[in-house]
Amino acid sequence: MEMGYDYDEQNEKHQHHEAVDGLFNLFNKANNDLAMLHDRLDKEFKQIYPDNANPMKLVARIKKIQEEVSSLNEQCRELLAAKQDLIDKARVILVGNRSLLQRLQASTGVPVTDDSNDSAYTNFNQIIEEWTVQVRSRTGDEKQESGPEDINHLLFSAIVPGN
Repeated sequence: MEMGYDYDEQNEKHQHHEAVDGLFNLFNKANNDLAMLHDRLDKEFKQIYPDNANPMKLVARIKKIQEEVSSLNEQCRELLAAKQDLIDKARVILVGNRSLLQRLQASTGVPVTDDSNDSAYTNFNQIIEEWTVQVRSRTGDEKQESGPEDINHLLFSAIVPGN
């Protein structure tokens, strides 16, 4: 009985493999047909279109760009956050140093430099204001009262439409 059972089991395995082999052969033929069609289209497009206008290459480039957009989007956010952090730190350091300088001037009896006479401070504030105005004009945001924390969002909206 054991031998009969082994024979039936081997026969069933063999039939299963034949069915899978037929399916595998069908997929293999379809794959070969598609590869041949791809090569024919590629050759035809190379004859008809210059290299940079080949529709197949353009579609491949578009797909690659679409895949990279999300990565670029995230990198842009990181860059904007770093830029804002730099602006915030520069502002804190400059204002702190300016305050220390004014206290030093007051303690030594030297006339204290006010905003209108401090060209570095005035220029820094002017650059920040010009940058904010430029970013607002690109986004169409006409709010006049926004702080430094809003600049990142404004700039990102100007660079990446729809955000």
